[in-house]
Amino acid sequence: MQFIKGQKLPLAQLGLDLMAFDVVVRHHSSLTTDVAMFGLDECGKLSDENYMTFYNQPTSPCGAVAVFDNVCKINLSLLPPKIHTLTLVISIDGQGVAKDLAGLTVAFSKHGQTVATFTPNDLHDEKVVMLVSIYKKGDWRVSAVGQGFDGGLARLIEHFGGEVADEPVPVAPTPKPSSTTTIELKKKLSLEKAQKTGNKSIIDLTKKSLMTLEKKGLLDVKARVALVLDASGSMNWQYKNGDVQKVVNRLMPLAINFDDDGSFECWAFAQYTTQLDDVTLTNVNHFVNTTKGGYQSWQVGARINEEIPAIQAVINHYSAIHDDVPTYVLFISDGGVGSGRQMQKILTECSSLPIFWQFVGVGGCNYGVLEKLDIMTGRVVDNCNFFALDRIDSIDDSKLYELLLAEFPVWLDEIKRKNLLTNRVLHNISANGSSLFGRLFG
Repeated sequence: MQFIKGQKLPLAQLGLDLMAFDVVVRHHSSLTTDVAMFGLDECGKLSDENYMTFYNQPTSPCGAVAVFDNVCKINLSLLPPKIHTLTLVISIDGQGVAKDLAGLTVAFSKHGQTVATFTPNDLHDEKVVMLVSIYKKGDWRVSAVGQGFDGGLARLIEHFGGEVADEPVPVAPTPKPSSTTTIELKKKLSLEKAQKTGNKSIIDLTKKSLMTLEKKGLLDVKARVALVLDASGSMNWQYKNGDVQKVVNRLMPLAINFDDDGSFECWAFAQYTTQLDDVTLTNVNHFVNTTKGGYQSWQVGARINEEIPAIQAVINHYSAIHDDVPTYVLFISDGGVGSGRQMQKILTECSSLPIFWQFVGVGGCNYGVLEKLDIMTGRVVDNCNFFALDRIDSIDDSKLYELLLAEFPVWLDEIKRKNLLTNRVLHNISANGSSLFGRLFG
């Protein structure tokens, strides 16, 4: 089969034996290139530099990965539990850039027989390309990344949290003043907005988020931001101890960067869904305890889980806006999804809309369908991601932003490639209008 950029599939669906398969990188150019495999932890970091496998360190300590020239031999059964992702990259040594790699192809093979290929496209002047990732999310899966990375291999190692020894290097050309000025101005404006909150924590969070946004090339992205809060009875402790307010605080820096006015829409749901006040720079600090009379007064009916009306409310709101601005939705839940089948259906049917859903489980269990979002079939693009935390501050804030933005850039690239920002066509609507979207918008 032929992968397309952003596509994800279980390895088992490719018929690959987890104990023995190869990933081969090929191109037809005369450029000097190196292939490397990064073994990353659950936060996407190179926490053990022995798990960067390349020409100078051709085998991982456990023997699970071996890199020889352009061939990577993999035995996933040997990987230690701390390694959650293997990311394959190709770097250009000396002259040339990524767009010069004619015929660049990644092939997955078993016993010498190719079972799947991926041809990255839309490459530019980068020196490194992240080709594919093999990652564990329940089962082992593969993601076709195809993303160029500026700054060379050393910069990529630093991006993954590794350290690069200092060595004499040629003086780099002075960056174009316009680009540098634009980036620094963007950071300055974001920090000025954060300072209007008068909240030192949000100012610090903004600084941390800007580092992640810059790494992922998202500083100049314009997007709407939304928050959906589980207000069911089992979430009461998370509201009472301030965890939900911490969620609001941590989303504000993304709204500050993505949205011109630094505000975002917010919904709460239990039996019913209600749209709360917008979260702004002036009301963010005590939002949970003050908006609509405080969380205990929200008009959500019985405190049970009914996620579908909340998802519908968000879709109704943003699908009525006709422009080319995408939407990032942070959806908080402690589990106990009311209707997993309906949730799969609605998220599949809205996958052609420019709305990305980042689900986060906080302090709960029984996340059910949320843990299966990456393997839902029938979607135009992979429009969902999920991870769970015991508490929203149980990990470092920088790592949290890495998780919050892990799949958003790939999704953005895919919806742009498929022209979904300007061509807002709902997917998989039955002819008689009896489908879920037929009922919503018919």
